[in-house]
Amino acid sequence: MQIKSICCIGAGYVGGPTMAVIAKQCPEIQVTVVDTNHARINDWNDDDLNNLPIFEPGLAEIVTEVRGKNLHFSTEVDKAIDEAEMVFISVNTPTKTYGKGKGMAADLKYIELCARQIGRVAKSDKIVIEKSTLPVRTASAIKSILDNTGNGVQFQILSNPEFLAEGTAIQDLLHPDRVLIGGNTSTKEGEQAMQALVEIYENWVPKEKILTTNVWSSELSKLTANAFLAQRVSSINAMSEICEKTGADVQEVSKAIGMDSRIGPKFLNASVGFGGSCFQKDILNLVYIAKSYGLNEVADYWEQVIIMNDHQKDRFSDNIVSTLYNTVSGKKIGFLGWAFKKNTNDTRESAAIKVADNLLNEQAYIAVYDPKVKAEQIYKDLEYIGSRSLEENKKYLEVFDNPYEAMKDTHGIAILTEWDEFKEYDWEKVYQQMKKPAFLFDGRGILNKKEIENIGFVYYNIGLGN
Repeated sequence: MQIKSICCIGAGYVGGPTMAVIAKQCPEIQVTVVDTNHARINDWNDDDLNNLPIFEPGLAEIVTEVRGKNLHFSTEVDKAIDEAEMVFISVNTPTKTYGKGKGMAADLKYIELCARQIGRVAKSDKIVIEKSTLPVRTASAIKSILDNTGNGVQFQILSNPEFLAEGTAIQDLLHPDRVLIGGNTSTKEGEQAMQALVEIYENWVPKEKILTTNVWSSELSKLTANAFLAQRVSSINAMSEICEKTGADVQEVSKAIGMDSRIGPKFLNASVGFGGSCFQKDILNLVYIAKSYGLNEVADYWEQVIIMNDHQKDRFSDNIVSTLYNTVSGKKIGFLGWAFKKNTNDTRESAAIKVADNLLNEQAYIAVYDPKVKAEQIYKDLEYIGSRSLEENKKYLEVFDNPYEAMKDTHGIAILTEWDEFKEYDWEKVYQQMKKPAFLFDGRGILNKKEIENIGFVYYNIGLGN
């Protein structure tokens, strides 16, 4: 089965970049990305590539190359579904904020809406692919909806989870560690559907890196991968607190254990905590699945990863308050960074949001600078927490386009995102325009302690004993 037309429902952080790369690597396939958000689609179609809704290194260049040729962005969802042989579902699956499973289970309402729309529109056989991160056995729910609401056509359901790290997503897509495809391995039709997707990836991915499994293993592998990565971050962060009390250096500890071939060096940087759309959501999902099967010890084990991460954020903001003589009321704190990591404009679950909320509760005045995150998004993030009104947030938090203006007359500066440009600032100039003593709280460990202290700063880096 040679696929000639693909539709992707969802033009977000996964759907947009993934389809752009598929279009680039498979020029014979027409790829259409659809979304009901007109503003987002307009941004994807904007001639000014700075207005793309997603910032990802290398993405704009690929979009320029293939948009209008075999990559299209549209709000005509029904038309794209009808014309496609293969439909990717890449919509948001946030943690539920209501009802049973609130705060843990994945909210699958958008997935179900997609399935019902596909079932209603499809007049020919389709391969439907889960691209969103989903709980185990979601595929069976999608299959049931399609078979019971469709027009008598045949549907094959595949799981093809993404393993993208924001900031390096294009490179991850072009040179993946592995591509995972799960399907119905017990039927000929299921095997053929899997092979059709395998052949798409074989255009640029070595065959030995394409792994096929049953659909349940594929769904669970995604949750497990993110849980393991998040666990490493929380583990080194737990050790960072011990390091601070004992006088050890967490960076030295990290290097020492990372040289063990059984452990490896990745995801062992102590920090203010992990963020992003996947880690917390997927672990909470895993916890909910475990609890639903009565596996309470398993649930408690994974939940501790989240507890440790939340503790690290609170510990960071508490340290700012205690260092500034136990009060930040009326004091200006400069925030460098709002995105959850460098090289992305994604702010979901960013540590900066929680730290800002804590300090605003202490009546601090916060000045924020981030090179890629817009003020509108920052206020939206705080509003979502719901601690204060938008008017209050705007009164006590200001967003700056210039980092030096954001840091001027501050009592302390907090580095919340590891943007490379922060290392290159004229820190002598920053010091001169700050209140004294000038405190610098490096939540990402990106500055040189000796150099910063020689300038005159009182420097705090997570995991370094004083």
